Amino acid sequence: MKIQESAENYLETILMLSQRGTDVRSIDIAKPSVSIAMKNLRENGYIEMDDNGHITLLPPGEEIAQRMYERHTFLSRWLTGLGVDPKTAVEDACRIEHVISAESFDALKRACATHTELDFDADRE
Repeated sequence: MKIQESAENYLETILMLSQRGTDVRSIDIAKPSVSIAMKNLRENGYIEMDDNGHITLLPPGEEIAQRMYERHTFLSRWLTGLGVDPKTAVEDACRIEHVISAESFDALKRACATHTELDFDADRE
């Protein structure tokens, strides 16, 4: 099932907060329309919420969250390594992570793994 970018962002945020070792509640996620988004994620089997409002990722939600988080961290580091300002790199990675295909992302990872130093000097002949 294809889910929207905003839902992917919520799942990634839940993963990042849960990795800190604390319980995640919907009030911990500061975005507008959180209750509607959490309801949709719950109804579609991506998260569960207990009576105290603590959120747990279910396997389908965990899979999407891990994929988005991997893309985000990889792309942020890659762009920063290319000389992009860290703040800009993080913002751009947040947009790219949702639109890049699995095929393109895997190719990018392979290219970076085989080339420890990519040469992007346009002035060189």
